[in-house]
Amino acid sequence: MLFHVRMDVNLPTDMPAEIASDIKAREKAYAQELQRSGTWRHIWRIAGEYANYSVFDAKDNAELHELLLGLPLFPYMKISVTPLCRHPSSIRDDDT
Repeated sequence: MLFHVRMDVNLPTDMPAEIASDIKAREKAYAQELQRSGTWRHIWRIAGEYANYSVFDAKDNAELHELLLGLPLFPYMKISVTPLCRHPSSIRDDDT
């Protein structure tokens, strides 16, 4: 099942730089692992914001929830999720 996910990150301004750097490094490693596995299918930065639009391929809502909870930046994110389904006019065979 595909999900469109918007993630807005808001790190505390008083967070020490070394802690922020560590969280961001762990976030990048986790995100890239999920991309390699095909679970995190797309990620786009939103210009001018500390935010992204992503497409996840998860079995169901519960699996997506667990994946998002695993994000090291999760405690500092506002996340909105929209379930997606294939459009009947799509010419792509791989967008299910």
